[in-house]
Amino acid sequence: MALVLPNFTALSQEDCQTIKECEVLWGKLQEEIKKLEGQIAKTEQEKKTLQNQINVLRSRIQQLELQIQQGNVMIKDLGYQIKDTEASIEQTSLKIKDSREKLAGILRVIYEEDQKGLIEILLSEASLSGFFDNLMALEVLNLKSQELLENIKDLKLSLEKQKEKLDEEKESLAQTVKVQTIQKQESETARKEQEKLRDMKETQYQQYLKEKKELEKRANEIMSRIAQLTLPGLAVPRDPKELYELAKWAGSAAGGVRPALILGLLEVESALGVNVGQCNCAGQPVCRHPELSYKQVMRSNQWAAFEAICQELGLNPNTTPVSCYVSGGAVQMGGAMGPAQFMPTTWLNPKSDYKGRVENITGVKPANPWRARDAFLAAALYLADWNAGTQNRQSEIGAVTAYLCGTSSMTAACSRAGGEWYRNKVMEKADFWQAQINSGAL
Repeated sequence: MALVLPNFTALSQEDCQTIKECEVLWGKLQEEIKKLEGQIAKTEQEKKTLQNQINVLRSRIQQLELQIQQGNVMIKDLGYQIKDTEASIEQTSLKIKDSREKLAGILRVIYEEDQKGLIEILLSEASLSGFFDNLMALEVLNLKSQELLENIKDLKLSLEKQKEKLDEEKESLAQTVKVQTIQKQESETARKEQEKLRDMKETQYQQYLKEKKELEKRANEIMSRIAQLTLPGLAVPRDPKELYELAKWAGSAAGGVRPALILGLLEVESALGVNVGQCNCAGQPVCRHPELSYKQVMRSNQWAAFEAICQELGLNPNTTPVSCYVSGGAVQMGGAMGPAQFMPTTWLNPKSDYKGRVENITGVKPANPWRARDAFLAAALYLADWNAGTQNRQSEIGAVTAYLCGTSSMTAACSRAGGEWYRNKVMEKADFWQAQINSGAL
């Protein structure tokens, strides 16, 4: 029986406007996930038990099949033996009949000899001794014939007993095979029932996994929402239409950069603000590497700029998330800030002056790289500085390349940093967004 779960998947940002509300929802989700984990473990054990029972039944069925096959072979062999014995009994019966006829003939001769008179004996035999010799030979022959007849009768009796024994053995074996066949059928029926139960458990198991995955996804969304609410001003829209309107405004303010290009870029950079950094984030609800400080994930020439930005915004530089890339325990790069993933020195660079330009356009000071409007606008300004405002595809590709590598050319260093993959992925995302815009979906 499936758990009846709250409809957490239907929640939206409006369901938790404050960190406390989001934390309450997240706690409820964790409770339901824990319940599901218990059901998953229980169902998995039930599946294993059923499978073990199925394996035992299969082994029993195979054993019965072998026994039935052996029994049928033995029954067939007994049938042959019974036929041979019946044939021997028939032959013996014929021998008994023949021996009886021969014995009757001998007895007739002896009788006839006994009826001869003395004159007849003397006339028919050369001597009296010959007569008695002949009569004695007949008597001996009679005794031997009777003895042979008795032996043949004994043989027939023995064969009949042997046949009776074979018949009984065949009948007993046939009964055993019949019982084994019934047992096999019962085992097969039981196996099918167990397999049906196992399949039902598997369906239930997969449903639990699906529900757990959905709840975990929603929990991650809530945690992302908590992360957004934790950082001042960070509230990147999740609705595609709102995202489009924000990118459209930023692109127009920057001089005509396509909204789709801005959206594609920020989707690759930070999943549109969902992932703004997993290091230097101790105390944040979502943090993979709280042990890695900003001084460990960014070059030392970035430290002062980062500290200045945090001080102006009233943020703790030791708990404000920045990007990082950790592989095999080694930190390879990091330090970018907010949805647009600006490096601190780039944000404060007096020459490009992204911070100041954002402030002049929005009228809000200080500009905040973690604030959605500021981040979108800064990204659009950066792309425009590399001629993306022309909306020429080659220029856009160059601007995207520069966003990662600081140059529009695919240098060897840029290629090693994943430049080709990066610009292809950004343009792919941009094309998707443009298709949505062209279709009227946004």
